[in-house]
Amino acid sequence: MTARPDRMSQTILIVDDDPVQRRLLEAMVRRFGYEVIVAEDGEAGLAVMKSGEPLALAILDLVMPGLDGFGVLAAMRESRIEIPAVVQTSHGSIETVVNAMRAGAVDFVVKPVGAERLQVSIKNALRLGSLEDEVRRMRRRAGNALGFRDLATRSPDMTRVIGLAERAAKSSIPVLIEGESGVGKEVLARAIQGSGERRGKPFVTVNCGAIPENLVESTLFGHEKGAFTGATEKHAGKFVEASGGTLFLDEIGELPPSAQVKLLRALQEGEVDPVGGKRSVRVDIRLISATNRSLLDMVREGRFREDLYYRLNVFPITLPPLRARRADIPDLARSFMARFSAEEGKRVRGIASDAMTLLTSYAWPGNVRQLENAVFRAVVLADGDELTLAEFPQIAGQVEGFDIRIPAAPLPSGPALLPAEPIREVVRVEVRDPNATSLVADSGEVKRLEELEAEIIRFALSHYRGHMSEISRRLGIGRSTLYRKLKDLGLEDGDAEEAA
Repeated sequence: MTARPDRMSQTILIVDDDPVQRRLLEAMVRRFGYEVIVAEDGEAGLAVMKSGEPLALAILDLVMPGLDGFGVLAAMRESRIEIPAVVQTSHGSIETVVNAMRAGAVDFVVKPVGAERLQVSIKNALRLGSLEDEVRRMRRRAGNALGFRDLATRSPDMTRVIGLAERAAKSSIPVLIEGESGVGKEVLARAIQGSGERRGKPFVTVNCGAIPENLVESTLFGHEKGAFTGATEKHAGKFVEASGGTLFLDEIGELPPSAQVKLLRALQEGEVDPVGGKRSVRVDIRLISATNRSLLDMVREGRFREDLYYRLNVFPITLPPLRARRADIPDLARSFMARFSAEEGKRVRGIASDAMTLLTSYAWPGNVRQLENAVFRAVVLADGDELTLAEFPQIAGQVEGFDIRIPAAPLPSGPALLPAEPIREVVRVEVRDPNATSLVADSGEVKRLEELEAEIIRFALSHYRGHMSEISRRLGIGRSTLYRKLKDLGLEDGDAEEAA
């Protein structure tokens, strides 16, 4: 079995008992830009799948001694291993293909498979696999059954967070999730609920910072009809709605002091007092709260009740920002791409390697939410089947090493018109090597040999710091010829001093 792969690439498992076929497939798949793990039989391949290794795809040989490809597909279905599988066989009969598809394969190839056919099959299978994963995730989210397997990560920091959250999910302990805006606090809260005893029960979200101060108590605890002006109907309140399930209070630090007092009582007594009500209402909730601010600092400043802080901060979990878990960016981006391409009716199958390099290089101050929106925009802009640098102009303009060229084309203006605003249109986004020289002049014509020679000599002069022996040796010309050319370029006066 190969060494553990680079975590920034998608990993493909190759299962084949023929060592020659394994090497051929591995060479092709690596050339396509993926990482590879190889297994020499079905048992070894199944063990890799069950090990927790983050695999994007499996390529299975159907005919193997012991556990064959059909056996592996059956075991995957029985163990709920949701990895797309492409099968390969030397017998491409219709019956074999039909049986493989019924067993769970998403595509098949016939040995010996060509590179182009294999690449198309891999791209289609990965796109289908990402889409199916996203559909399953959305269904679990809608059913309040999102679990920690939906938060698969390649980041050590995030792995520790998930480990803490798994422990919290086993009890009803109050959890406080801290982290910057957009890091995914609600998703983690849903995973805690979906992995505990309240799985499938109500999950009610309240953004405490979005409720008008005069409506906070009514929103949280409910009100009776006629309790105040505008209360034309009885309202149960979020605590009652969440009874039996989980109440998620986002931006808890935004609660006004009066509501903090009532919230503390509700948590201590397990009951709420609706506005205008004559009796308390019993509730049974699992409380998870979240904040992007330091509640402890707010307590010190007198803006948050100390007793409420200790009631909420029983099991704190801090989510790292996206810039601290860059290894997760590729998987997140592919997941968003699959969802939005399906929603928008686009046939986007992947993200170009240079575009992925851009995404992993950016700091993402808006975290996962910003990445999600950037991919959404890119999918809408995409004309081909792959997201490229051209679909991320706003991000490219903020990352060093990525050149974005935006010419300004002013609109016609006249004496009766306001000055025309220039139209800014993205023409090209590309990665530029600072040491590269262009073969094309500004006029659009190919440069003359004399111009190219002058650029190369100037570069060598700078690169080797004026060491003439080294320059002449590297350029393959004599020193006398080099000095003559430097004189022709006007560089003989001090710019080309021989090093001591």
